[in-house]
Amino acid sequence: MEVIYPKACGVDVHKSFIVAVICDSTSITPKYLRKRFSTFNNDLIRFKDWLIDNDCHNVCMESTGKYYIPIYNALESYISNVVVANPKWVKAIKGEKDDNKDAKWIADLFKMGLVRSSYIPSKDFRVLREFTRYRYKLTNTKSSEKNRFTNALTVGNCKLDMVFSDIFGKSSQSIINIIMNNDNFSDEDIINCISKKCKSSDEDILSSIDGIQFTYEQKLRINIIKEHIDYLNNQISKLNYIIDSLVTPYESYIDLLCTIPGIDRNSAIGVLSEISNDVSQFKSHYRLTSWAGLAPGCNESAGNKKSVKISRAGVYLKPYLVEITHNAVKDKTNTYYAKKYEKLSKRRGKKRAIIAIARKILVAIYNMFETGEVWNPVDLASVETPVEDRIKYTKNNFNQSLKQLLSLGLTLEELINLINQNANNLTI
Repeated sequence: MEVIYPKACGVDVHKSFIVAVICDSTSITPKYLRKRFSTFNNDLIRFKDWLIDNDCHNVCMESTGKYYIPIYNALESYISNVVVANPKWVKAIKGEKDDNKDAKWIADLFKMGLVRSSYIPSKDFRVLREFTRYRYKLTNTKSSEKNRFTNALTVGNCKLDMVFSDIFGKSSQSIINIIMNNDNFSDEDIINCISKKCKSSDEDILSSIDGIQFTYEQKLRINIIKEHIDYLNNQISKLNYIIDSLVTPYESYIDLLCTIPGIDRNSAIGVLSEISNDVSQFKSHYRLTSWAGLAPGCNESAGNKKSVKISRAGVYLKPYLVEITHNAVKDKTNTYYAKKYEKLSKRRGKKRAIIAIARKILVAIYNMFETGEVWNPVDLASVETPVEDRIKYTKNNFNQSLKQLLSLGLTLEELINLINQNANNLTI
């Protein structure tokens, strides 16, 4: 096999130390240089200097949780080629595994070009990704707390969630505040809190809270949950402010993403933080969809196809795309994805159809970032045009093509042969 990198370094990463092996293949017999460093920052700087002194600018390490990030940060601006590999691509042979052998095995694989590089975005997008992922976690926590708040009301025999579509709306919250702060409230106090736009009747609302009395302990629990929700709302607002300042240079990409049906600003920022604005690192949309965990699995043996389920990759990107898809298939202003979802769901089921549409949206994003064009699928006209108009358009094209062939003055046999030879190029 051809040696791609004559000087390559394999790094076995641990929490408290790393083992690095430089493989020098410039001579017939490879030479190995091994050294161990701690993961303290000053020792990582010594590791970087050691690589530069040995003229090694090709480094490969295994992506072990978050432990590889300090090493990558130390090498990023000084070593030209730093590869972070998925553990399955550098897995050692059973029985030949220890810290020293692992680093040597990684170096041997890497020098031959057998190790695929994981996608590591630029530092700006890594920082943005930290904030968007934290916002995602806080939003999930907020949803959990809202469910606890609703359950706490149900346990106290309060059925406001049955008469209000949003228990955290203005009217319902005003009623809850009166119940919590005043044990002797009247029906008039409750009716005064109800908005004129409320669709539920006054009788239903009064029936849902008739005769309830929260205990002191229940009130304490509800207040604690409410305070936590208010705290989370405050923290999410702070994160939104910071995220908006970080994405200022990339507003054009956000506007581009917002042309896709079903996508809003928050989801556009989430997608941008995960894949960045440079999609050339994925080489093709097939790589991107596979990296996002939206491509069908490939598992075939002896001519028999086994499971084709999607992988567990794209832990943060996939939820964004699924959320966008749910909005897109319900969008009545642009029914492009809704019609495709309707066809797929009849044949493959709703869950598979959602994943298929999410993949289509990600492919569209890849092409939009690559070309800079707004969302405009090639088959948009055929999806939005009624069937009768398409049949009429096809017949007109066929008649026009037939007239052009007849004007050549060919015999019937020559005409039939010409049509057969060019059937794929005719609009029929």
